[in-house]
Amino acid sequence: MKIILDTNVLVSGLLKTHSDAGVIVRMVAGGLLKIVYKARILAEYGEVLCRSKFGFEKAEIEAIISQIEAEGVLIVGQPLPERLAGPDDEPFLEAVLVEEETVLVTGNKKHILVAPTKKVVVLNPREFITYYRAKDDTFSG
Repeated sequence: MKIILDTNVLVSGLLKTHSDAGVIVRMVAGGLLKIVYKARILAEYGEVLCRSKFGFEKAEIEAIISQIEAEGVLIVGQPLPERLAGPDDEPFLEAVLVEEETVLVTGNKKHILVAPTKKVVVLNPREFITYYRAKDDTFSG
């Protein structure tokens, strides 16, 4: 399954490994999920993970980014026709609009104001785990 992982979920999952976000990060690391990303998303991951308040080592950050580049799905999307309230969220929505059957997982659903459609699925980490379990009855979390 392909997902677009908002930066807040990636950071939360790395810091709180037993949270729903942590389960999702482990699923990515284990190859159960593929991260769909744009260059702007990858740049944001790197910038945020480098913030000293999180305490990640440079080598850890490089390994995370390298894994995403090696195993993820790089896409190129068009800019949104209208700006979002949070411009940092735009590349994530742009990506989900390009890549079919992809779920955007974010802790900030209120910032991604779109009508749910078959093409656009926006879930928080807990909702995503429930969604994944419904699609894969072998998943135990």
